[in-house]
Amino acid sequence: MKKTKYLLFSAVLLASMQSVAQNPINDNPAYSIVGKDSTCQVFIYSPTENQGLHLAYFTDDERWVDVGQLCASDFGPWGSEKKMYRPFVMKANDGTWRALWSVNSRSPQFAVAYSEDLVTWRPQDYPIMKEKGITDVAAYQMDDGTFDIYLKTAKGKRYVHADRNFRTFEEDSLEAAADDILWQRDTATINGKRYEGNDFEIPAVHLDYIRSWHKALAEENRENSRKLPHNEAELQAYLKEKGTELGSGSEVTAQLHVKPQKSYRISDKLIGIFFEDISRAADGGLCAELLQNGDFEYNGEKKGWNATTAWMGVELSPSTGDKNAPARISTENGVSKNNSHFVMVGSTPIYNIGWEGIPIKRGAAYNVGLYARCVDGKKKQLTVALVDKEGLPMAQAKMKIQGTEWGEYKAQLIVTDKYKGDLGDGKDIRFAIIPKGEEKVAVDLVSLMPQDTYKGHGLRKDLAETIAELNPRFVRFPGGCMLHGQGLENIYHWKESVGPQKDRKPARNIWNYHQTRKLGFFEYFQWCEDMGAEPLPVLAAGVPCQNSQPNTDGICGQQGGIPMSEMPQYVQDVLDLVEWANGDPATSKWAKMRADAGHPASFNLKMVGIGNEDLISTDFEKRYLMICKALKEKHPEIEVIGTVGPFHYPSSDYIEGWKIAKENKQWIDAVDEHYYEKPGWFINHQDYYDNYDRKAPKVYLGEYAANGNNELDRALAEGIHLCNVERNADVVEMTSYAPLLCKNGYSNWNPDMIYFDNSEKIRLTESYKMQKMFGQHAGDTYVVSELNLSAALKRYVGTSVVKDSKTGKTWLKVVNALPRTLKLQISGLGDKVVEVKGRSAQVFEL
Repeated sequence: MKKTKYLLFSAVLLASMQSVAQNPINDNPAYSIVGKDSTCQVFIYSPTENQGLHLAYFTDDERWVDVGQLCASDFGPWGSEKKMYRPFVMKANDGTWRALWSVNSRSPQFAVAYSEDLVTWRPQDYPIMKEKGITDVAAYQMDDGTFDIYLKTAKGKRYVHADRNFRTFEEDSLEAAADDILWQRDTATINGKRYEGNDFEIPAVHLDYIRSWHKALAEENRENSRKLPHNEAELQAYLKEKGTELGSGSEVTAQLHVKPQKSYRISDKLIGIFFEDISRAADGGLCAELLQNGDFEYNGEKKGWNATTAWMGVELSPSTGDKNAPARISTENGVSKNNSHFVMVGSTPIYNIGWEGIPIKRGAAYNVGLYARCVDGKKKQLTVALVDKEGLPMAQAKMKIQGTEWGEYKAQLIVTDKYKGDLGDGKDIRFAIIPKGEEKVAVDLVSLMPQDTYKGHGLRKDLAETIAELNPRFVRFPGGCMLHGQGLENIYHWKESVGPQKDRKPARNIWNYHQTRKLGFFEYFQWCEDMGAEPLPVLAAGVPCQNSQPNTDGICGQQGGIPMSEMPQYVQDVLDLVEWANGDPATSKWAKMRADAGHPASFNLKMVGIGNEDLISTDFEKRYLMICKALKEKHPEIEVIGTVGPFHYPSSDYIEGWKIAKENKQWIDAVDEHYYEKPGWFINHQDYYDNYDRKAPKVYLGEYAANGNNELDRALAEGIHLCNVERNADVVEMTSYAPLLCKNGYSNWNPDMIYFDNSEKIRLTESYKMQKMFGQHAGDTYVVSELNLSAALKRYVGTSVVKDSKTGKTWLKVVNALPRTLKLQISGLGDKVVEVKGRSAQVFEL
């Protein structure tokens, strides 16, 4: 997909070969003449299980010199896995390469990889075998081009047959009759240490290619790590390195020539947002619910979490018959199969502490809701109340529970001037359910919501309004890693998030806390409509997160994907989403569910995402294409947005993902790219999208952010990147920064755009301000302009001119990452001189 990098690499390769020829050094490879070709000896091995596959070459002075890492193991979760044991590498008859290795002693899996050149590797596959404890692997090619793979396990030797493409693997039912010599490796001493590996003779030009590739990567990494100049001294040091002079002073003068005659159409939905329930973004965040664990369904998501978490006066153990005993958790005859836990209340009160407190405004109304049933058939009176740290009621209301069947009960609480205490920040406020009498009553799905929510639809008003000020053109939801989940059983299924709250299925969040699903697909769609943004729901591609923990069988990662026998139903679920969002309630049961929830009109869904930064494995590809094809055939009006893995070029997932997308562009309209990088990477890749194929699927930059400790550096780098993305918005149709929200004290990721707590103290980062500038001054036409400034200085200045055809306004956005004021002389359109202070960004109307 990327052409510029290949051109760069070719230049580096040529320069490197000329350098080797003209300037021999001690590390020169030893060459052998075979016919008319020169060959070199290489050794492929793994220094340690954590360092991946390396290549070393033999030198003239009979030493082995390590070039660097060829690939690393991507198996299983970070930390405990991603290991490579006993790698075995072989060269196929057609010149391509195969690598295999053991991954651990617990899983019934081993790793396989394929490469054409030892530089670019296809995403790895992890065949699932019958036995755990695969300790060694070896492979040999047969005359028909297929491969015989031999495994050593704790129970013996096994044989596996692989196709010539290393895509399918069939395990033989009988033990393999194989001599140990099959697993024998070569040896080499590198830097004084002896290693096992595989020895090969390869053409000298191939080794030069590999060495030059690694040299180019190293040089690029050095440039990517270059820090932005913060002051005059750092600026002058940088300019001296680049051979550029800049006179003394506090300004830099430049000319910007605007060329309206060279305008072209660009995407009108470039700036959007991505919402994922990470760092408590949903429950305890954007969802306005003030009670924690109101469904009593917490279940070990964190150590010590259970159905009683966030409740006082509630215990897990069965009832003792003591009338004064605390309330107990029960699961007998629950409110629904998806919400089986509830609390059995007797004569003692119970309290909920909220999200480390319950922030309350005096005079504001708060709606209470709960489900209840009388256990012994008698009526029961409950008082619901807000109480202070002394246990004194601040506001209260009575509920009369009757009947043995579950029923929904509602009340309203208002803290008036009659309560003289200080409300403070709410940390000491609790929600109480106070029973009258000794009769038992079952209680579940307890809720306390402010009446004043965003557009009246249940979202925390201050947060939602802050997000709306970004003027997003679309919202991607619900994830993210949360979407494809921690293993097969944790994949997010949209149908489990709609309908009445009692029927929604709560679940563990991949970020290790609880999802109530109170913020479900209906609420996401309603939120988009309230902001005037297009919904972009994303569904898993039939596989869980590649970093998933092992299941009960020890199978890690994508766990083989949803069984193919179950995929037709999963595909139908995807198709049903479109019907739910856009269908006619008179003819569609799914559309009727939408109407019953209060939205008979269509949500006008236009886009659906499939997959989230997945490992582009064989298991993934089968299911991914099955879904994309079915969705496009059934709904050609829907834009299908695929994925190309978690990293940018030159990652293997990116390369393979783009290959699949271009080969199947009749089913895939766009792909979702993700990358999180140092500020220097964004500065160093301002041409990143310039040479993308305009006839290939479009690009959605779904997750990106600069990282590092300097917040302003991050925002400036992102702003310069957006200037360049806007120039390429004929191929990049959407972008969204990530993550969006983080609750103070609960960070799963850093940095984030917006930080918040229980109060209305919201911290807006410099990245938020940059996103807001671009979101509020977007256009649908790009106006070409030329910045006249030395190349060394220009890399730290971003400019972009766009026109909005709806308003007729033309905007110039300037991002100045230099530590000097930029004095910009504009010509060609609205001739003027503008100034942008050092290390800041500004927008001007032309």
